[in-house]
Amino acid sequence: MRPGPVDVLVVGAGPAGLTLALQALDHQATVRVVERRVEPFRPSRAVIVHPRTLEVLRPLGVTDALVARGDVAPSVHLHLGRREVPVHLGPFPLDDTPFPHLLFEPQAVLETVLCEALADRGVEVERGAALVDVAPRPGGARATLRRGGDDEMVECRYVAGCDGAGSTVRARAGIAWRGGPYRHEVVLADLELAGPLTSGVAHAVPTATGIVLVLAAGERATWRLLATRRPPADPDGAGTPGQLGPPVPTEVLQALLDAAGLDVRVTSVAWSARVPLQHRLAAAYRSGPLLLVGDAAHAHSPAGGQGMNTSIQDAVNLGWKLAAAVTLPAGDPTGEALLDTYALERRPVARRVLALTHALFWVEAGTDPVAGLVRRHLAPLGAPALPFLLRHRLAAPAIGHLAQLRVDYHRSPLSLDGRPPGGPGPRPGARLPDAPLGVAGRRTRAHDLLASPGFHVLLARDARWPALGTGRARVAVHRVDDWPGRGLVVVRPDGYVGLRSATGAAEDLRRFFALVGATDGAS
Repeated sequence: MRPGPVDVLVVGAGPAGLTLALQALDHQATVRVVERRVEPFRPSRAVIVHPRTLEVLRPLGVTDALVARGDVAPSVHLHLGRREVPVHLGPFPLDDTPFPHLLFEPQAVLETVLCEALADRGVEVERGAALVDVAPRPGGARATLRRGGDDEMVECRYVAGCDGAGSTVRARAGIAWRGGPYRHEVVLADLELAGPLTSGVAHAVPTATGIVLVLAAGERATWRLLATRRPPADPDGAGTPGQLGPPVPTEVLQALLDAAGLDVRVTSVAWSARVPLQHRLAAAYRSGPLLLVGDAAHAHSPAGGQGMNTSIQDAVNLGWKLAAAVTLPAGDPTGEALLDTYALERRPVARRVLALTHALFWVEAGTDPVAGLVRRHLAPLGAPALPFLLRHRLAAPAIGHLAQLRVDYHRSPLSLDGRPPGGPGPRPGARLPDAPLGVAGRRTRAHDLLASPGFHVLLARDARWPALGTGRARVAVHRVDDWPGRGLVVVRPDGYVGLRSATGAAEDLRRFFALVGATDGAS
């Protein structure tokens, strides 16, 4: 146990909690990470890491390790009746990212890499520590942790509830959980199969009642089965939405494969589970010092592989803001306004993701005649063109949207244009795209400049070098030889443009850094 107060108590050691802890640590906050589970391993429910997620993880120093352990050129074989169409998922026609591909990476591997990065910074996940109560108090919050029969009181400035769909933090904060269950569930299993199934690739089969995926990504066996179905009538139920429920009999797993027309036989099952699904959104992301992140704030279907990616991007948005807020007195208006931008920026993203995944899930699992028509007739007609479309530049906008590269915060209070407006780079609130640049007489790429934590000030060729006084904030300055004029751009720690100034005026810099809690501003 660690006596004494802490800046940020992170509840939950999933991808969101681990990422938030790293981001807050790298911006000089003190952090504890507690996790109810005793064992580090749990079966992965997510296996896809999107390009934008790789971008935001890069300054945390973990992207190289993730890419080295995953598959950046995954292949999927679509089974359409007697036809088998191979589709290679990358690289995609995306010129503005250093990661123009999906990364197939089981969630457990990602969590291992993030835990290793935390350990390198001197922070160990405290396993077997369950949050049983938390409440605001003057200057922060008080949390009660239980390990076995012992309780510990923790004083902290902020509590980040990264504790999943059944969030204790959300319940104690009294935040409503709006939405409802789906009429479908997911069946997951790691298993061994015998039969003529192409090895090393994923297999996808649309059926009349849903979709069956067989992935070469098993953690306790060679293959991972993921299938959607209407749950059977079961008086015991399938368990808690979003959590791994009871196991599935081997004969049921075999029946799912048979219904998909796959000529394989289940020879062994390492584990299996039913997972009830829901679509929900927290009514608020914050109540005083208690904040919700990831699955504690939003829950949706697995369609499109959006869940884990959205959660990690929540965490990267919030982590640096919490670190800035703790440098200010409790209740300081600047810190309060800064933390309020978390929900202003991320909750609309969650609403859009919910809408997108709802539509995709209807295509994947809808049982009405139109959804069945799409899967059984339109999908086979369009499948032969899919490999071409994924490589064609016309598909880049759609792929970029699914990859979460097109998220923006244009309406955020932290997106400032200078006076007069305009200047180099993209509009404030936009993600800074990757592009080749000349910097200090050498050629590099924009995202290479962003590969370290903190704010990055990009100066046009003739801009005055700023004299920065930004307190504890980490700030790096780069001169871009390719940008004419005297303007500048400030890129936030999560890769979004916070300020664009046509003149590079010190007043513009002072105004922006004051908003993000670096109250010394610039001169």
